[in-house]
Amino acid sequence: MNVFLGIDVGSVSTNLVVIDEDNRVCTDIYLRTRGQPIAVVQDGLKEVEKELKGKNIKVCGVGTTGSARYLTGIVVGADTVKNEITAHAVAASLIVPGVQTVLEIGGQDSKIILLRNGVVTDFAMNTVCAAGTGSFLDHQADRLGIPIEEFGEYALKSKNPVRIAGRCSVFAESDMVHKQQMGHSLPDIIAGLCDALVRNYLNNVGKGKEILPPIVFQGGVAANQGIKHAFKKALQQEIIVPPHYNVMGAIGAALLAKTAVRSKNTSFRGFEISSLNYETGSFECQGCSNRCEIINIFVEGKLLARWGGRCGKWDNLRETG
Repeated sequence: MNVFLGIDVGSVSTNLVVIDEDNRVCTDIYLRTRGQPIAVVQDGLKEVEKELKGKNIKVCGVGTTGSARYLTGIVVGADTVKNEITAHAVAASLIVPGVQTVLEIGGQDSKIILLRNGVVTDFAMNTVCAAGTGSFLDHQADRLGIPIEEFGEYALKSKNPVRIAGRCSVFAESDMVHKQQMGHSLPDIIAGLCDALVRNYLNNVGKGKEILPPIVFQGGVAANQGIKHAFKKALQQEIIVPPHYNVMGAIGAALLAKTAVRSKNTSFRGFEISSLNYETGSFECQGCSNRCEIINIFVEGKLLARWGGRCGKWDNLRETG
């Protein structure tokens, strides 16, 4: 069986997905990046290999996306390296044909993607404020002593959601504390927080955007039923959460890899790279006044690739074997 591997390496999580020729997900792996993208990708490849062991499969293409997509692409031998906007849009279009709006909220950032007739026409990202992201919700759940898995359920029990200041994570937390001191119930406070975070998202990330259905909600925060309900209430539209909502970027990368290798062999270096020793380093180029920081990546002590210069003169200095 021919399969295609997609890898999405972000600041919080690293996701690996394998799809078959019919675009069905064979396996998906979700790991914490922990500031060590190469090591976590290697761990993920070991898990993928373990899950596929004994099956007659052949990896015919690999795609990478996410903030560490270039680094990961060099390490694994990717056939295509694409940004998160493209990857998420491709995956959403597969799951929900005709999708026109993608709401994506991850661990530390959020984005909105608009599609018309299957083509991305506009997008926006918020990487500055943590309000509404997964890490902020994790922190609030921990502070309240509630498992994050139950956070959304509390919100759905609310009878009278309170208004929480959601424009800033610091203000939101202090306002929640104030509402607790006033005696409001946890369900009402949590529901108010969900409403505030959705309001913040729509006023900042979605500001000026024409949000049309079908609307797909993906990313780790899509697991939170309270946030989903708040979006439905604010937009007065049905919100679709796909089955593999937390690994959609990796699914998109796998789909893009499938397209990229239609007329060529894959550049995938194989699962054995999970046991190799990779190191990175850098130096300042003295070639001009830009003083670019050039990144080196070594495998088993041998230079694998260099990149980072504005002029591109270092980009071709890489091993191909």
